[in-house]
Amino acid sequence: MLETVLITLLIVAICILLLGVKVFFVKGGKFPNTHVSGNAALRRKGIGCVQSQDREAQRKQRFSIEELEKSVE
Repeated sequence: MLETVLITLLIVAICILLLGVKVFFVKGGKFPNTHVSGNAALRRKGIGCVQSQDREAQRKQRFSIEELEKSVE
């Protein structure tokens, strides 16, 4: 049982090291930005993150309260 746990921990440690080679061994290295907004090709096409688009839509007021009151009358 203990042997299995140690082997598993060793495998996980090796995987973490291999995934982080650029981060650990390159000066100024960092993980790549995999977010939609970090992709230049998608930005050129006008494609954005749903959460960001929703946040922007909520900031914009479509009508003022006065305009809404006038349309109800």
